[in-house]
Amino acid sequence: MNRLINTIATLFLVTTLSSAQDAQQVKPEKKPTTQDEQSKLAAENALDAEKVKKNLAKLRAHVAKLKLEKEALTEELALIALKRSKESLEADTKFAKDLKDLSRAAEVAKTKAVKSASELKILQAKWTKETAQLDAEINALETKKRRDAYANATPIYLENPLKKDGTLVISDRRIAMNGPVTLKSADHVTTRINYFNNKENKKPIFIVIDTSPGGSVMAGYKILKAMEGSSAPVYVVVKSFAASMAATICTLAEKSFAYPNAVILHHQISSTIMFANLNLTEQKEFYEESQQWWERLAGPLAKKMGITTDEFIKRMYAKTTSGDWTEFGTEAQKIKWVDHIVERIHETSLLKNPDAKKPAPATAYHGLIESTDEKGKPCMYLPRLTPKDCYFLYNKDGYYRMK
Repeated sequence: MNRLINTIATLFLVTTLSSAQDAQQVKPEKKPTTQDEQSKLAAENALDAEKVKKNLAKLRAHVAKLKLEKEALTEELALIALKRSKESLEADTKFAKDLKDLSRAAEVAKTKAVKSASELKILQAKWTKETAQLDAEINALETKKRRDAYANATPIYLENPLKKDGTLVISDRRIAMNGPVTLKSADHVTTRINYFNNKENKKPIFIVIDTSPGGSVMAGYKILKAMEGSSAPVYVVVKSFAASMAATICTLAEKSFAYPNAVILHHQISSTIMFANLNLTEQKEFYEESQQWWERLAGPLAKKMGITTDEFIKRMYAKTTSGDWTEFGTEAQKIKWVDHIVERIHETSLLKNPDAKKPAPATAYHGLIESTDEKGKPCMYLPRLTPKDCYFLYNKDGYYRMK
C-alpha cells in the first residue's frame, strides 16, 4: 500500500515538472528588438516563472498532503494490525485456557472412570468369589446327594447263586420281565441276554418275573430260544405270579426259582384265543395253528413233568373246570414247574436308591396302551400281533384287549 502511494506521487511530480519545462521551452527567448518589447518579454517571463512556482507549490502541497495521508493510512493499518494481533492473542489465550480446562476435565473423568472400573472389578471379584463358593457348596451337596443314592456295596457273582440257607443271590446280570410278553418286551429281554453273554459268558443271567400274565407266543418263543442259545446259564426267578407264556418260560428254563407263595399258572393256549371277524373256516384254521403252537409248547412242558401232553390237559381240567391249573411255588416244585424254592432273595444289583429316579412305566417296553372301554372300565390294549401269532395269556377279567 505504501509502495503504491509513493509511486503515484512520484509520477505526479515528474509530470508536473515536465509540463513546466515544456512551457518554458515553448517560448524560447528572443533577442529584444525594442525596450518595450524587452519589458513585455521580461514581464511574460516573470509571469511564467510565477506560474511555475505556483504549480510547484501546489505540487509540493499535494505531495505533503499525500505523505500525511500515507502516514495516517500507515498508522491506521498499524492500528488494525495491532487490534488483530491483540484479538488473535486473546483468542489464543482463551483457546489455551479452554484446552487446559478440557484437558483437566478429561483427566478428572479418566481418573474417575479408572476408579469406577477398579471398584467394579473389586465388586465383580467379590461376586465371583461368593458365586464360586455358593456353586461349590451346591455341587458338594448335589454330589453328596448323588453319592447317598448309591449303596456302599458291589454286586455279588456266584456260580451257584442259591445258598444253603435258602437265600438266592441275584447279581446285576439281571433282566426284569413284567407285564404282558410282547415282541417289544421280548427284544428288551433278548438284547440283554446277548449283552451279558458278550460281557462275560460264565456268570449266571437272571430273568426276574414279579408278575406276568403271559402274552405273545412268538415273543415268548423268542425269549426261550435266546435262553437256550446263551453260553452263560439263564435262570428264571418268579416272585409273585407267572401265567401262560411267562409260566412256560419259567418251567423250561435251565434253572428256575420261586418264592413258596409265588403263583404259577398253566392252561391250554386255546383258552385265550381272541377271535376277530373270522368266518368258520378261518376260525378253524386259526384254531389249528393255535393247536400246533400248543403242541410245540406243551410237549416240552409235559416232558419235563414226565407225562404226556394229553395227560397234561386232563390234569388241568381235573384241577379246575376252566383248565386254569394254578399252583403255589411249593406245589409247583413237586410237579417240576419250578426247580427250587427260595426263602429270601438278595438283590445285590440294587445299588442305587430307587426313589432317586422315577422308573419308566412298564408300557414303555411292552408297547401297551392304557385306556378305558366304552363303559368307562379301565383296560389295556395289547399291541397288534404279527401273522400266525396268538396270545397265550391269562386274562379272566378281560383287562387286556385287542384293537
